[in-house]
Formats: sequence, C-alpha cells, structure tokens
Amino acid sequence: MDQISSLSELLAVQKTSSFIEIPGTLSRTFGQTTLSTTLPMSKLFAIYEVDLEVQRSIVPLNLSRMMDYIMLYLDHGQGIYFPGIILSARGAGEYDPASGVYRLQAIEKLYVVDGQHRLAAFRRLMETLQSAMARAKDRREYDRMEEIGKKLSKLYTFPMSTMIYLDINARQERQLFSDINKLPRKIGGNLAVLREQRRFYHVLATRLVEESPIMKRIPVDMFTERGKGPEFLFSYHLLIEILIGLFEGRLKSASRGNGYYFEDHEIESQMKVAEHYFEGMLRHLPEPEKGELCWTENLQIALAMFFHGEATKSGTFNKYALDYALHILPHLDWNAIYSGDEKDRLPRRSRIMKAFQYVKGFYEEHHLFLIRESDMADEMEDEKEAKEDVG
Repeated sequence: MDQISSLSELLAVQKTSSFIEIPGTLSRTFGQTTLSTTLPMSKLFAIYEVDLEVQRSIVPLNLSRMMDYIMLYLDHGQGIYFPGIILSARGAGEYDPASGVYRLQAIEKLYVVDGQHRLAAFRRLMETLQSAMARAKDRREYDRMEEIGKKLSKLYTFPMSTMIYLDINARQERQLFSDINKLPRKIGGNLAVLREQRRFYHVLATRLVEESPIMKRIPVDMFTERGKGPEFLFSYHLLIEILIGLFEGRLKSASRGNGYYFEDHEIESQMKVAEHYFEGMLRHLPEPEKGELCWTENLQIALAMFFHGEATKSGTFNKYALDYALHILPHLDWNAIYSGDEKDRLPRRSRIMKAFQYVKGFYEEHHLFLIRESDMADEMEDEKEAKEDVG
C-alpha cells in the first residue's frame, strides 16, 4: 500500500461522497484569494476549528456579555448585529467555479481568524438549550420543549456573514488577527452611547432631548464622539448619568434599571418626572453657563443622587418632596465643596461623592431654617395660574 503523505491524499482515497457545500463569491482581498458568503450557524458549527496558537483564550466576561446579547434575539425577537466571521482554509476544500460552490469533506475544518467569542457564545447557548431540552423531555414538559425548540431553530438558522481566506498560512493568520484587533479604534463617549438605543435610560435621554421643550435651555451634545462641543452644556452621556442618579441614586456603573425590557408607559412616566426636575433646577440655579460651578458634570451627578434620596424617603418617588428639597439650591456655597486643588486632583468618583456628602450634610443641618413654607405656597400658586392661563 502506498504511503499517504498529506491530508489531501487521505481525503482522495475516502469512499464517502459526503461534502459540505458552501455557496459563495470568489474574489481577491488584499492580494489573497477569499470566498464571501453568508452561512447559517448550524453550518458554521460543523466547519470551524480554533487554533490557540493564533487565537487568544476566551475571556469569560466577554463571552457572558455576548450570550446576553444573543438572548435579546432569542427571547424577545430584537434585532442583533454582528461583524462577519473570518476563517482560514489552510488548503482544505475545493472551489468549483462552474457552480460557484466551495466544497469541504466532512473531516476538513476551517480555522478561526476573527470571531472566536461570537462563535463560542452561539455554541455555548446551543449546548445550554440542548441540555434544557433534555431536561424538559425527561419531565414531559411539552410546552417547554416547544418553546426551547423554537429558540434552537432560531439559533441554528441565524445568518452570519463569513469570509474565508483560501490561501494564507499560519503566520499570515496571526498577522491578520493582530491587525484586526489592534489597529481599529473603538467608538466611545457620546457616539457609543447614542448608538445603543435599546436600554431604558438611553431611550429616555433621547426622547427627553428630542421632545421636551425644557431641554432647549440646557444644550445637550448628541453626536460628538468624545467629550462635548464648546457650545453645549451637557454631553449625551452625562445626561444618562444624571437620569440614573435621579431615579436610582447610583452612579451609572452600579445602575440596576438600565435594562432592555420595559414598557412605553414607563418611559412616558419618567419623562414627566425628569422634565419636572430640570424645570426645578432651572428655577433655582443661575442660568446654565459653562462658568457656573453648579452646572458642572460632577456636581450635576451629585445633585441628582442627593435629590433622589430626598424624593424617595417615603418609599416611592414623591414630586412634592423633590420640590421642597430643590429650595436648598440657592443657599449652597458651591465654592466650599472642594478644598485647594481637589476639584482637579481627586478621581472623578471621589469628586462626585464629596459633592454629594457636602450637599447632603448642608441640607440636613440647615433646611429647616432656610426653606420656608411660604416659598412652596408661592410656587404652587404660580403653577395654578400657569395652568389656568394655558386652559
């Protein structure tokens, strides 16, 4: 028997005629031969392999986030978007130009150049759902089996754009992986947040800026990628942080309510509260200007967190308690919050919490003497007259 010296020779002598066929368009990309196609995940599961000499190890946090993202599609039918997967053939398979089909033997694999975490997330969810299906079958939970079956079907048929490099070697794979993951700069700041329009506070902030007349007096930069333009007081990212502080009393990193699942009436309800809050801020603070310390980023977040605490002392958000607490604003000495160069030297979180503690301490010590019931009565009368004029 002749000695077999390569995988191609081994495949050539196989009796089986089982092929995996991949329709696609052949082209040249950066001087290399590539095949562009769109494949269902079921087919991708069967053809890809990971070479750890090219790929890094899986990052558990990234994998978990990716799985949560895919579940948006499986559980709620929300659209999800992925960049394409890049694979390397390493000489496997043959392209038939007559039929426009790339054929792989069942034993052949394509190696992942980019997209390892995406593929791992889909595979992990597939395994999780298959285990859940087996448990449901053992318990004869037929409704549950049908539900899981539908999710598995959606997972298997999910279309993934795929590019296959047919003629690059392992060294070129490593270079391609390095270039893809090192050279491009990720979007950040406002642009990254603005493009995320599924989460509760992102949607709330967008609706507030676009629909609320009160926000015309507080210019919000919606499109600058990092920081904000010179003509704007707030960045879009800052507005989200203020809203989280107002409704949760937390910093954005600790938010529990910035989820994907909510009803339209929740947005409408919180919009009214946010409008009321900013109306109060404009009524009791100097006109919004960049030179005013009270309108700076750290102080605005600290104020929102403080007023959340006062408005929710009864267990629910009380607009009248908020109105009462807002009357402390004209009495605060903004220059007494930071000593020396603390405003510039302290970490951002420390500056926010120092401002929060100052406002809270001042309020607890002085509000009984500084806030008069007559002020509240005058405001209520003004609101009543305003409503009558509108009517």
